[in-house]
Amino acid sequence: MIFFVFSPRYTSAVQVCKKMQTEPLSITESKQLCLRKPGKFQYKPKGKNERMSIKQAIKSLLVGLHLPITRNLRYDRYTLDILDRILKNDSNCVDIGCHKGEILDAIIKRSPNGHHYAFEPLPYLYDFLKEKYSQDNISVYPVALFDKKGETSFQHVVDAPAYSGIKRRKYASSDVHVNELTVQTDLLDNVIPAYETINFIKIDVEGAEYNVLRGGTETIRRCKPVIIFEFGLGAADYYETKPEALFKMINEEFGMRLSTLKGFLHEKPHLTHHTFCEHFNSGKEYYFVAHP
Repeated sequence: MIFFVFSPRYTSAVQVCKKMQTEPLSITESKQLCLRKPGKFQYKPKGKNERMSIKQAIKSLLVGLHLPITRNLRYDRYTLDILDRILKNDSNCVDIGCHKGEILDAIIKRSPNGHHYAFEPLPYLYDFLKEKYSQDNISVYPVALFDKKGETSFQHVVDAPAYSGIKRRKYASSDVHVNELTVQTDLLDNVIPAYETINFIKIDVEGAEYNVLRGGTETIRRCKPVIIFEFGLGAADYYETKPEALFKMINEEFGMRLSTLKGFLHEKPHLTHHTFCEHFNSGKEYYFVAHP
């Protein structure tokens, strides 16, 4: 059991809760939700920065404290550890399905002098990202990356926007509100200049991973970046993507290998065709790393 003692800045937990409910925490503030000493919880709000929900603040706290109590939090922790290992001050990165920029924030922290590309098709999130990232070395695009250029219908899951994607899929709840939008699509190869070396790519597109990778074939072959991507039942199968096809593309066409996030960090043998398909079909793992 964990006990929290709040900072003297707030005289009671009630005041802190009221603050968090009426004025969502900024990303900067969430980073200050930390255990300065064992058993002491401090919260120090500062300035008018980007706002984040209580849920995001708690998630940031748990990941930062290495307390991954769910599989998704464990994947988040592994992702940050991989970024620590592979990124340099000037690494160039791509965030596909940028959402609110949580991973992009981590990228910028580690590679402040790199050129970073972010893709987010939901209009309100794109506007949020454009305002949030005004730096010259960050390019934000309001498109859904795919394997063809044009436009497509896009399912905005209002209740849980992180589940939004091109195709309607299985959601955690049957009682969800989905708005269908029309968004622009493009290929990663059409956006990344031929002279740019890409070192890292994150893909979180709720099932369209194969199509996104296919649209970035030339860039990936040329740069051989480390790629972290989600790929699991309940999403990829709605695009009729088979694990065998994705493994073949990455292994044979890209000349790269596949690992689980933990396996990559611990330098375990890379996944075989059989073990990758087994992970996918059983649901044992649904985040993977493609790497040279």
